[in-house]
Amino acid sequence: MPLKRLLTEFGMGSSLRRQDYTQAAERAVQDALWHNSINLAELYGKDKSDMVITVEVAVQQPDALDTQAVAAIFPYGQVTVVPVRGGLDVPRNDGGNPTVIANVAISVALDLEDAA
Repeated sequence: MPLKRLLTEFGMGSSLRRQDYTQAAERAVQDALWHNSINLAELYGKDKSDMVITVEVAVQQPDALDTQAVAAIFPYGQVTVVPVRGGLDVPRNDGGNPTVIANVAISVALDLEDAA
């Protein structure tokens, strides 16, 4: 299947007090998606379910990320969530949990072998 990446979106999200890496990642995905309305699949005569979506999520503790919860944000497409080390944990002066910042890169690809 010759996939062609057609779109990349970026987002940032945070969890202010709970040190919740999944919540920060979900907010980062929403940040990237909620600003756009791109009818990409339809432009190529494809169904939305044909979209191959890769979500790279950068947080300081990638193992703490619930990838299924992040993938569930997408209403269609074949979604793969890839956690990587990155993002930022910002210490708090009061000794509480750090503020967690997650960064995401969302790539959308389609199989364009038979597209005109």
